[in-house]
Amino acid sequence: MTPQAEDRVPVLIVGGSLVGLSSSVFLGRLGVRHVLVEKHPGTSIHPRGRGNNLRTMELFRTAGAEPLIRRAASVLADNHGILQADSLTSDNAEWLFREIDPGGRLSGISPSGWCLCSQNDLEPVLLDYARGLGGDLRFSTELVSFTQDDDGVTCELMDRETGERSTVRTDYLIAADGPRSPVRGALGIGHSGRGDLFANISATFRAKRLADAVGDRYFIACYLTNPDADGVLLPVDNQENWVFHAPWHPERGEAIEDFTDQRLAAHIRTAVGVPDLEIEITGRAPWRAAERVADSYGRGRVLMAGDSCHEMSPTGAFGSNTGIQDAHNLAWKLAAVTGGWAGPGLLETYEAERRPVAVATSERASARSAEHAHPGYAPPAGGGPQKGVLVVALGYRYPEGAFLGADPGRPVVPEDFRPVAEPGGRSPHVWVTTRDGERRSTLDLYERSMVLLTGDGPKGTAWHDAARAVAERLGVPLEAYRLGESTQADLVPEAGTDWTAVHGMTPSGAILVRPDGFVAWRSRDAVEDPAATLDEVLTAVLRLG
Repeated sequence: MTPQAEDRVPVLIVGGSLVGLSSSVFLGRLGVRHVLVEKHPGTSIHPRGRGNNLRTMELFRTAGAEPLIRRAASVLADNHGILQADSLTSDNAEWLFREIDPGGRLSGISPSGWCLCSQNDLEPVLLDYARGLGGDLRFSTELVSFTQDDDGVTCELMDRETGERSTVRTDYLIAADGPRSPVRGALGIGHSGRGDLFANISATFRAKRLADAVGDRYFIACYLTNPDADGVLLPVDNQENWVFHAPWHPERGEAIEDFTDQRLAAHIRTAVGVPDLEIEITGRAPWRAAERVADSYGRGRVLMAGDSCHEMSPTGAFGSNTGIQDAHNLAWKLAAVTGGWAGPGLLETYEAERRPVAVATSERASARSAEHAHPGYAPPAGGGPQKGVLVVALGYRYPEGAFLGADPGRPVVPEDFRPVAEPGGRSPHVWVTTRDGERRSTLDLYERSMVLLTGDGPKGTAWHDAARAVAERLGVPLEAYRLGESTQADLVPEAGTDWTAVHGMTPSGAILVRPDGFVAWRSRDAVEDPAATLDEVLTAVLRLG
């Protein structure tokens, strides 16, 4: 069949799972017209990928989707911690950790919190929200082929229901098409890492009496260590719907077909310690845990995000979060380049920033699986990195990229988390009040433009005025805010907060923050010519000229 006349869009997204849908949301918020294609007829129906960390929820907060996601996640809002036990009926049980935020420390670090929302609940929220933002999302639509040139990418699509083919011409293609990415394969990009770690069969099931054995232990997951039937139990509704991950050993000749309803039900009964438990298996899905990172994050105008460029062990819920944060990093850069306020070279910083984070995070995910003795995983001898989840999720720093003034030799993941602004790192959260009396986080300022924060004294006003002049001259969206308590202040920090100390500067200095909330540059004090300085900084960061 001859392809229809081609359409033209700035961005085409391949893949309609968490990362693809997040890409659509972030691009839609920035006003970037795009098309998303997904070969399956709908969103995921299997509960998985449920842990959304602080950084991911901050991004969804800024995008306006956080309340919708928390509503979808309400049934598991009281579930916390990881339990390990011989069985649910034994006395030999311990919490690997009981609370995600013991002592409430995180409220001073972030305006958001962790959220337990399974992929099958989260994806429909993102889908509806993305469409409400104007996204053209097409399910049952497959990317058949693509070719790129200096000016764009020509994509041939097929409607899997009708067989009808069409052509879309796009400036940039985002491949969020999973760990076996056809796009990555077509580009000939390999990967490195430890490879396959272990495999599981994920079974969904109903068991009305299982809640009695669980009792008031509302866990995120329970690692059951019975040597005759180990596995991981996860609640879906804390009542009668559950998920169980049973070890699968294809290297021993086990086939997926070997996991019958009867075998799975017997395995679950033994694992939970309730021999007469009535179980109805409602679904199954095989999955493999792996540690791999693509050797490159794209070629030319074709860029990859999520599982297409990195695979991680599920322990710690790092994989989907890293992918969503890939999408956020890429979205603002695509918006800047297609909007004409950044040079094409800005997109080269995507791989430079995100790939080292994936390498460090995938190593930490494997180490955490070893620490938790994840069923089915026999790690190699020797220790791994022992950094906590918070510093990996929130404290990572880019070694090089679209920023100035960072030490390129510093570690991607530091030993401890310190909420202090550094170029190439996340800008810290501070509560402020606007002139209209609205309480906001400084993180809420970062989405659609570059942002300059200064003090409210004469030096701050000089920075503020220079920002307006430079933004107009360069054609760059740049918002400037003066923080303080005077009548000149645009934002008033919460009482008792030394916002300049947190941002590593004096009241006479300035800090430039990117639309993704990462610090682009910082001047600890005043400079002789703020306009010339900002002009030079913005030109370098955005690859202008």
